[in-house]
Amino acid sequence: MALAERALGGIPAGLSAHVQGVGIVVEEAADEQTLAELGIESPWDLAGLYRGVPLIHRGQGDIRQQPDMIFLYREAILLEWIETGEDLFRLVRNVLVHEIAHHFGFSDAEIEALEAGPE
Repeated sequence: MALAERALGGIPAGLSAHVQGVGIVVEEAADEQTLAELGIESPWDLAGLYRGVPLIHRGQGDIRQQPDMIFLYREAILLEWIETGEDLFRLVRNVLVHEIAHHFGFSDAEIEALEAGPE
């Protein structure tokens, strides 16, 4: 959790203001129900997940039934760290930023395009 807190602390103030109130939870691995909902067979294939209503889909008077949550899955992140040799802090930050992008309403394809940079 310390790496997640450090990564969150490094997000620019303009963005972090929109993330206030979003819970960040570190779990060992995604549960079977979550994997089934997403059509993922192995918990090793899911490093993070955003659950909530993206900001772009909210109305002024919307009452949220549940708080927005970002889940970071420790075992999947550690496995990726072992397999890639990437710096663990950078990896945690990248997963966290990816899930925050979902909070803002970006799709996986849009996030991948942004990460790839200009062609």
